[in-house]
Amino acid sequence: MISVSPSLRRHAVRVLQRHGIWLVLLLLLLVSATLSDAFLRPAYLMNLVLQQTPVGITAIGVTLVMIAGGIDLSVGAIISLTAVMCAILMNGESENLPRALILTCLAGTLVGAFNGLLIAYNRVSPFILTLGTAIIVYGLTQIYSGGTASGVVSPGFREALNHRIGGIVPTMVVILLLAAACGIWIQRRTRFGRALYLIGTNPTAARLAALNLPRVTLIVYSLSGLFAALGGIALLARAGVSGTYTGRGSEFDVLAAAVLGGTTFEGGHGGIGGTIGGLLVLGLALNLVNLVGLSFYAQLIVKGAIIVAASTTYEFVRRSSASLEKPAT
Repeated sequence: MISVSPSLRRHAVRVLQRHGIWLVLLLLLLVSATLSDAFLRPAYLMNLVLQQTPVGITAIGVTLVMIAGGIDLSVGAIISLTAVMCAILMNGESENLPRALILTCLAGTLVGAFNGLLIAYNRVSPFILTLGTAIIVYGLTQIYSGGTASGVVSPGFREALNHRIGGIVPTMVVILLLAAACGIWIQRRTRFGRALYLIGTNPTAARLAALNLPRVTLIVYSLSGLFAALGGIALLARAGVSGTYTGRGSEFDVLAAAVLGGTTFEGGHGGIGGTIGGLLVLGLALNLVNLVGLSFYAQLIVKGAIIVAASTTYEFVRRSSASLEKPAT
């Protein structure tokens, strides 16, 4: 048998932890290219990314929340509310566009701040609280819109966000990349980002380090609401019409992308770069399912199976890494 040194095994585990999702993406691209030459065309690949843009932008904020050991199930409802709100505020007039965008982002941020306040100062379970917030927001969306698709987008709004730079790269994909870069900068280069990892890894140590946990919690949930509002605007730009339940179920796609990218529900692990990789893997996998002609319900099975497989794999890699780091006795 070929023996592998512990140092080499540790290095292999670290590579899987940091870059495993990109290896999976490369493998899926190779498989896809053998099934259809459409996957070799840049315009087609850009379309795949474009489809995932609302989920991807939203996932940036949720990833930050998960790094801190939290969860946000209200983002799908925020997407629905902000898509409807933005369309109604535009009312088909170009001069209404700046006000509509600002107020829409503010609304998403306020919903996130509501979550953050209650979680930070009342120590409510994030799972239960954000689930309840989602139900409230769906109700507010119904009341605000009258229960029907409402509003008319401003002239040029969809055209500007769906314009293709160089005839290939959609503007919304560029916005997604800029949002991801902003999130990565927060995560890696700021004291706030480092605090998220410490809180997610060991809240007790974070308190002993004199971190203001309530303030960090409030800020990170506010950011999640803001990114969800941006996701709602992106969804409106893509679809052109608003609906009261357009974002329903998006929270599961967001969580799937984050988990696929290595961000765990326990907190303290993962990052936005991995989430973008997970988003691309998820989009590519679902397009492969479409390609072979499986039904919508079969797609749900595939999506769930991907989440289960990713969670199991990352837990196995984490345990392997922990065992390799233990000193020999």
